[in-house]
Amino acid sequence: MATTLLVGIEARATIPTVEALEPPFWWAGMKDPNLQIMVRGESVSEFDVSLDCPGIRLVETHRVDSPNYLFLDLDLAPDLAPTSCLLSFERELSLQSSARLQMISYWFHERREGSAARKGFSSADVIYLVMPDRFANGDPSNDSVDGMLEVADRANPDGRHGGDLQGVIDHLDYIADMGYTQIWLNPILENNEPEFSYHGYSTTDYYRVDPRFGDNALYRRLSGEARVRDLGIIMDLIPNHSGVSHWWMDDPPTGDWINHGTFVPTNHIREPLHDPHAAEIDRATFVDGWFVPSMPDLNQRNPFLANYLIQNAIWWIETADLSGIRVDTWSYADKGFLSDWTRRVMTEYPDFNVVGEEWNNNPGIIAYWQRGKARDDGYESHLPSLMDFPLQIALGSSLSADETWNTGIVAFYRALVADFLYADPSNLLVFADNHDMHRIYRQLDGDDELFRLAMVLVLTTRGIPQILYGTEILMDHPPDASHGVMRVDFPGGWPGDEVNGFTGEGLSKDAAAAQDFMRRLLNWRKTSKAVTEGRLIHYAPADGIYVYFRQTEDLSERIMVAINKNADDAVVDLNRFAESLYGANLGFDVLTGQPHGLGQSLTIPGRAFLILDVQ
Repeated sequence: MATTLLVGIEARATIPTVEALEPPFWWAGMKDPNLQIMVRGESVSEFDVSLDCPGIRLVETHRVDSPNYLFLDLDLAPDLAPTSCLLSFERELSLQSSARLQMISYWFHERREGSAARKGFSSADVIYLVMPDRFANGDPSNDSVDGMLEVADRANPDGRHGGDLQGVIDHLDYIADMGYTQIWLNPILENNEPEFSYHGYSTTDYYRVDPRFGDNALYRRLSGEARVRDLGIIMDLIPNHSGVSHWWMDDPPTGDWINHGTFVPTNHIREPLHDPHAAEIDRATFVDGWFVPSMPDLNQRNPFLANYLIQNAIWWIETADLSGIRVDTWSYADKGFLSDWTRRVMTEYPDFNVVGEEWNNNPGIIAYWQRGKARDDGYESHLPSLMDFPLQIALGSSLSADETWNTGIVAFYRALVADFLYADPSNLLVFADNHDMHRIYRQLDGDDELFRLAMVLVLTTRGIPQILYGTEILMDHPPDASHGVMRVDFPGGWPGDEVNGFTGEGLSKDAAAAQDFMRRLLNWRKTSKAVTEGRLIHYAPADGIYVYFRQTEDLSERIMVAINKNADDAVVDLNRFAESLYGANLGFDVLTGQPHGLGQSLTIPGRAFLILDVQ
């Protein structure tokens, strides 16, 4: 959103030219008065830059290792009004060449009302995780795009299948009707890689939506259409690494922009970050190593790169009106940068939410990164939420393992006992699976009854539930499936699909029943304050029975959840739960309305559950 005026004629072969400014525009009224603009173009470092604009001061112009970059530090007045300013790029007249002047309009827009006070996702929400390429093809004309290295090939499990943002827009009503309240899209920024580009985690342009998904305007439209339906949009960002085909790989601004310069692998061992006995080389290998050869590791200790990544996140929050950010490979990035990144984001948006991916089964390591946690090393984290991988791992083993005194459903209970480590366990992301692992239905060997138990546990325990697209229709894959096969297309998202999960046409009886079950459970959850914001009280499992309660602080709503993993019906003595029942003698099944007496005992059906509204 810039206009350019060129004055003068250049005689030399190399003509200094401003090609891009990033961020491409900004806003008046941001809390942080500082803005750093990356200017890139042929020999732009030969320019002297000036700015004459009320309320904006050019503090410093930085020249770096590459002559094709400048970094401009601006100071914005607190009362800055929306405006357009002219940045002047001029090279002085010399004997070898004539003067050259390039003037570019840079816009400071008006923020939407209440932008700074936007509410992030919370335990009141259920997040629907969607891989855009595999969800729905709303615009076949952008399946393959000139200039993009990989073309569509739906027959290739690892190729691009044509799903796009228009496909998500077309099915927002389905998502809302199911009862989801937030949509987490796997990365939608440009990934111009020759293969596996559907995956999204090798960014090649941080300010551009991949044209095979749509464009920036369509992404804004998606967010607006979603908000009309009370759906929020969560963006997936990757500050740890870019794609090997990113434009800066051919000409990095500084010599230390990319860690190691060429591929040196990470050890993927995050424990040295926390180990008091760790060797420094193990820490450095983890943080500075490349995730894979196609993902160069970014050096966030470089202050220009750090600013670039932080401002990019804020730019997308404003531009796309986001309700959250999910950060990929959280701990692989520099610790100091991560603290600054979240501090600056959360300073601009105090009620926003950011969830970090820290894939580890140790709750102590997960807890380390959450804000409010006391740490022995004095590290300050501002990260509100993390993905609860320890609970996800426990969920699978709790349902698949045999019931003994030390295995089975007790694994889920023990994982929750670790909540004493967390500063805010209610702000952890709870999930049964995601795009990087076997689907929960496959983890449970296609067992419908265990699948329902898993969904009840995820949707009624503490935290913020996340459900992977297609879980509601029992989407499945072979046990030995590769990632491309696991990320199967949602049926009905492409013209000619014989099965349509959106309309129910052609679904198997079991899939249709699961979809109905999920719709009822999800929509009920939205109405239950006891589940969305209440306290969790649970009882140690015994003989394959796990009982817990969710209750509001004022006890105006109490929900009893009883899980029976056994094949046979089980009769439980209710005297054990007297402190949570408070003398109640009746409960109503929240999905069917059926009354259940709460006298001396309660019968729980075999391999099933009861969710009772306790009266």
